[in-house]
Amino acid sequence: MKKLILTLGLVAGLTAFTFAQEVHSANDGHNHGAQDPAATPASLADIKFDKTTHDYGNLKQGDNGECEFKFINNGKEPLVITNCMGSCGCTVPQCPKEPILPGKSGVIKVKYDTQRVGPIYKTVTVNSNAKSGTQTIQIKGNIEAKPVEEAFPENKPSQGAPVEKKS
Repeated sequence: MKKLILTLGLVAGLTAFTFAQEVHSANDGHNHGAQDPAATPASLADIKFDKTTHDYGNLKQGDNGECEFKFINNGKEPLVITNCMGSCGCTVPQCPKEPILPGKSGVIKVKYDTQRVGPIYKTVTVNSNAKSGTQTIQIKGNIEAKPVEEAFPENKPSQGAPVEKKS
């Protein structure tokens, strides 16, 4: 009996839920969340970098791995950088938090961990409200291993001949 009541209750609940859903067609005059692309104005902010690649050349392990990418807002409204992300944990960008007004400039600082030896080719992705969309800037170069410093050997007596003791 319990199973019958439970089954009937479940069927009644599902039936009520099904009939509660309204069915709409695309042309029924309701706004179904789709927006007309022509109704959404494009951003008037624009970002222009002075360079998109920084070449470190050859650096020694542990050298300063910082560089800067300068940019200007060539648009007609404030430029807002929403996110800067390096392609790996060894590349750390710092982007301005405040909006960049039209005609003004800003700087994105990038620090690379020069403890990692070998060639560099990393990217930083810059997300903003610029009409050009997402921008990518690169760093490249080569990190050479730090030379190993050897200590001079101490002057010890030769191990070949015994030292003569005087008594």
